[in-house]
Amino acid sequence: MRNIRTRHTIGAAVAALSLITLSACGGDDGDSSTGAVDKLGENEGEVSILAWPGYVEDGSTDPEVDWVSGFEKETGCQVTAKVYGTSDEAFNLAKSGEYDVVAASGDLTLRMVAAGEAAEVNTDLIPNYEGIYDFLKDREWNTVDDKNYGIPHGYGANLLMYNTKDVTPAPTSWKAVFEDAPKHKGQVTAYDSPIYIADAAVYLMAHQPDLGIENPYSLDEKQLAAAVDLLKSQRASVGEYWSDYTKTQASFETGDTVVGTTWQVIANLIDQKKAPVEAILPSEGATGWNDTWMISSNSKSPNCAYAWLNHISDPEVNAQATEYFGEAPNSDKACEFASEGHCETFHAGDEAYAEKIWFWNTPINDCLDGRTDVECTDYQDWTKAWSEIKG
Repeated sequence: MRNIRTRHTIGAAVAALSLITLSACGGDDGDSSTGAVDKLGENEGEVSILAWPGYVEDGSTDPEVDWVSGFEKETGCQVTAKVYGTSDEAFNLAKSGEYDVVAASGDLTLRMVAAGEAAEVNTDLIPNYEGIYDFLKDREWNTVDDKNYGIPHGYGANLLMYNTKDVTPAPTSWKAVFEDAPKHKGQVTAYDSPIYIADAAVYLMAHQPDLGIENPYSLDEKQLAAAVDLLKSQRASVGEYWSDYTKTQASFETGDTVVGTTWQVIANLIDQKKAPVEAILPSEGATGWNDTWMISSNSKSPNCAYAWLNHISDPEVNAQATEYFGEAPNSDKACEFASEGHCETFHAGDEAYAEKIWFWNTPINDCLDGRTDVECTDYQDWTKAWSEIKG
């Protein structure tokens, strides 16, 4: 893993977008721009891709890392790639209509659908789709009204990491960064994004059942207020919030941070001689991500776009891309091509493990947990709340 994303906030642009209209904008039958195609034609000769760093490597970063050149030779589709640093940036770029394919996290996918920027994807036209883990398919962040708006890529969990010398006894719960955070005042870290509110909601689900939280991305005003209160309390103990993995890695190695949220790949990179750390999936479960390859409703090269979706889902290619990035691949067959121990370390295919992960989703006014007697808070509300929390 050499390139890694920063998963930042969804910005103010979300405010203008009413995701309550999700179904209406999701691509009605007969809509030529957002509806799914039923057959493919000749490849157009080029495809423009918008993705996180490390997802579209052509050897220019490292000659040994290249899963683009072969695709170009095989399909005749010349790839132009642009990377982005935040989901908000990606959304604004996607709306330009200049990109055929977008790699989107769960805090972006529903916005793409709601804005009519994503086309329904006919997975029957993507042979490699069949091998993808079933537990990643037809999920609320990639499927709306039984219509697929993309195909699953890699995935991972937001874990709890701690210095084994400084944090004793070994924690098993997120309590270490909430109720017990004052024990390590100034040495606690947390992810810097409104989506981190969901981490607090996961904790509250387990420890304050009276709040009735069933889905950490589906919070009514009372539930959001409880999560905000918890995070405001935590704030006094936080030394720094992070979105740059290199900074949190360095902070653990210097001892400035001893406990907080992390990714498995960060734990792998930390020099154990400088800081003995462990990364665990706490008893309450965790949030996480499963990115989606989407096709723009404005794509000028839909055939090459479909060809890319099939290519990036090829087990050997998917293994390369997800291992380089630092996440679990999307199929058992991909694990056959991954380096020894990679899939075990990232729990690839471990469905029981995946069931403990609340994969990122976009909070919308229509409650994602199915409630219809209350309006839930949306990402605009979460963005405002995050500003209050950080002060």
